Amino acid sequence: MTYSSFIPPQRTLMGPGPSDVSQQVLSALARPTIGHLDPLFVGMMDEVKSLLQYAFQTDNEMTIALSAPGSAGMEACFVNLITPDDTVVVCQNGVFGSRMAENVRRIGATLVLVEGEWGRAVDPASLDDALSQHPEAAFVAFVHAETSTGARSDAKVLCEIAQKYHCLTIVDAVTSLGGCELKVDEWGIDAIYSGSQKCLSCVPGISPISFSKQAVDVIKNRDVPIQSWFLDQSLVMGYWSGNGKRAYHHTAPVNSLYALHEALLSLKNEGLENAWQRHQNMHDLLAKGLAELGLDFVVPENERLAQLNTVYIPDGVDDAKVRNFLLNEYNLEIGAGLGQFAGKAWRIGLMGYGARKENIALCLAALNEAISSTRQTL
Repeated sequence: MTYSSFIPPQRTLMGPGPSDVSQQVLSALARPTIGHLDPLFVGMMDEVKSLLQYAFQTDNEMTIALSAPGSAGMEACFVNLITPDDTVVVCQNGVFGSRMAENVRRIGATLVLVEGEWGRAVDPASLDDALSQHPEAAFVAFVHAETSTGARSDAKVLCEIAQKYHCLTIVDAVTSLGGCELKVDEWGIDAIYSGSQKCLSCVPGISPISFSKQAVDVIKNRDVPIQSWFLDQSLVMGYWSGNGKRAYHHTAPVNSLYALHEALLSLKNEGLENAWQRHQNMHDLLAKGLAELGLDFVVPENERLAQLNTVYIPDGVDDAKVRNFLLNEYNLEIGAGLGQFAGKAWRIGLMGYGARKENIALCLAALNEAISSTRQTL
């Protein structure tokens, strides 16, 4: 076999992630690699931390970029806070809520599952009812923006309910960070994780996470060791803090952190609220066009994510043929349905740099042609 350099095509990414990455961010990856303990790199890490605090809207000291994807960010929150003696209430209204539940099971803690309808926001009354029946619960976990369905839950209200019952909160913000309103301190979120490849429009492989002071106190005062060495935040703290000095923990993904710094800088320059509004404006434009194509949304308008649009596949249209047509004819990627919506829905992403009018125009025109062409070949 003869090997050669891999040169990927130029795709337009409008699936559930990764999202389009700007040339500005891609260029940051090509800058010279320096040591992960180099004083200049440490100074950049401090800026990444500050920019993440801005993106999360938090003053949490323990706000970092975990050197692993969002799934590891999820696991870091669970394994650092929860012990087998704990009772955890998990709200599940899609695939990623089920992954939260699986983390609780694997830790050996007691799981209380609040199951909701897929394609709908978490019902606050159901959470309140579960907590009233389980006064021993110490944690509440939920997905703010459920990537498998496109539903956005009211994180502020869910956190208020958790606080009423003296529970700490663990929140999945993988698809919400940078794309819609998210206020960690104001809403009282205790542990939160996201991913670099969604609305931040950075390369995949990094998970921004943040822990409140209360959550850090739980980590520091555990009676049992954290079951993961790499994800043990009591060890990682020494790498992301310390007046310019860093305790060696692991070799950070230096160039990927350059890219994250550049992506966060773009977000800061645009302005967080402006970014939120841009995603909403682009969603409104896409939704109008999808309606003209006769496509129906899975999620009701008042519970719908702007950045992840899930629509039902029309009768008589082959899911895979349409997506393959878009990829092969237009270098355009949209996402398949997950879980209960596999083969029944498409997920169209409008995330970060990808939330642009030209992407929407391409998607609508190509999708119209794809549906017509594949119907003729059924």
